[in-house]
Amino acid sequence: MNKKVHEKLSSRQKSMQDQLGFEHFTTVRHDGFAFQNLVKQQEGVNQQREDTEMQRKLLAKCKPPTANNSQAPSTNSEPKQRKNKAVNGAENDPFLLTLAEYHEQEEIFKFRLGHLKKEEAEIQAELEHLERIRNLHIQKLKRINNEDNSQFKDHPTLNERCIILLGKGGFNEVYKAFDLYEQRYAAVKIHQLHKSWSDKKKENYHKHTCREYRIHKELDHPRIQHKLMSEKEARSIAMQIVNALRYLNEIKSPIIHYDLKPGNTLLVDGTTCGEIKITDFGLSNIMDDDSYGVDGMDLTFQGAGPYWYLPPECSRVGKEPPKISNKVDVRSVGVIVFQCLYGRKSFGHNQSQQDILQENTILKATEVQFPVKPVVSSEAKAFIRCCLAYRKED
Repeated sequence: MNKKVHEKLSSRQKSMQDQLGFEHFTTVRHDGFAFQNLVKQQEGVNQQREDTEMQRKLLAKCKPPTANNSQAPSTNSEPKQRKNKAVNGAENDPFLLTLAEYHEQEEIFKFRLGHLKKEEAEIQAELEHLERIRNLHIQKLKRINNEDNSQFKDHPTLNERCIILLGKGGFNEVYKAFDLYEQRYAAVKIHQLHKSWSDKKKENYHKHTCREYRIHKELDHPRIQHKLMSEKEARSIAMQIVNALRYLNEIKSPIIHYDLKPGNTLLVDGTTCGEIKITDFGLSNIMDDDSYGVDGMDLTFQGAGPYWYLPPECSRVGKEPPKISNKVDVRSVGVIVFQCLYGRKSFGHNQSQQDILQENTILKATEVQFPVKPVVSSEAKAFIRCCLAYRKED
């Protein structure tokens, strides 16, 4: 099993590295041309602004006197005077423009300068955006270089338990790993003692590392390890999930998702206050006439799925497979909302899949217990209780 996992991960790694390298190359080239084009645009805008400012100063010299000025020409003599001045080539003469023409031209210059200022701000914002992208690529190149030079680059198995994957962090050796015991992804931080260190320094470093490990292991506070959502955010997510489930149950051959959990609920814009999408239908069941009866349908893949989010009937073992229905997904919704509000699963929070199965955690979970904090409305608790009813008939 480990060998197959290794081969699959290695193949995926090579594909990702090839794709990443190509994307980086094309993006850097694109960014290089983009920088040049933006700089040229910026120079052009600056030149237009200088020209406009110069024309505006010349216009100020051509401002005609106001009506209160005793030297102002009469209305009757103005056309003839303008004509004579134009004929004589005195374009910059103060009396060449009427007051209305002056204000009109001044307004044009103001509008043009305002537009150029806006255009310059947009170019500057785009330059800053490209600069951030370039810095991210530089960081990515450094990370890839560190991974290529790491002794753990070939996905070794640590203590026959964790397979090291791509995803090295910036401090020490922090990798994304897959835990073969818990069947889940985990972060593995690898500390290495430098050969040049003294024995005293190595001893102190070892103590520091062990202390860090104990701190992480003993911490169990919702504000440190889990993000809590407001009731309004949780309600929005629940409404969208239920709306999707209603659709799945109204189509011609209804579908049981069977794998609803936070990991399969994607935030479209990266925030909890926006739209969500339900994904991963790998364990889904189609409730067609051949397989679905009055009591539901047989659970054909016992042992699969996230135990924390499944109802008690999915954990029962016997000669006959248990019957399931679309109420499996209702149970999952209740656990998801509970987790959104309290930052922990409603049942078996700190237990592994194996422990939940061996200790019959879900089978014994007849009633949900709500933490004292944070404070949640009675309506939200009532909704969760309904979703987490022990008997599927309820």
